[in-house]
Amino acid sequence: MNTLILGLSIVLMICSVLMVLLVLLHKGKGGGLSDLFGGGVTTSLGGSSVVERNLDRLTIGTGIVWFACVVALGLLMGAEVPPQ
Repeated sequence: MNTLILGLSIVLMICSVLMVLLVLLHKGKGGGLSDLFGGGVTTSLGGSSVVERNLDRLTIGTGIVWFACVVALGLLMGAEVPPQ
């Protein structure tokens, strides 16, 4: 059980860092955080709708894995607490 919790915790940490990076990579719709990191500069790769669509899919998939890890860890941690 402890190995499963450790594995899920590691996956959760990796997904958390990946989610931050993926959200920062998104093209800004206005004067948001992406413009702060140079997102306001248009490039030939950033204008592609295929790239943006794939980035959206990857972000949603990572979010689903992150949410599943949080729920699974919550259930496993709740199962380990002895009744009082």
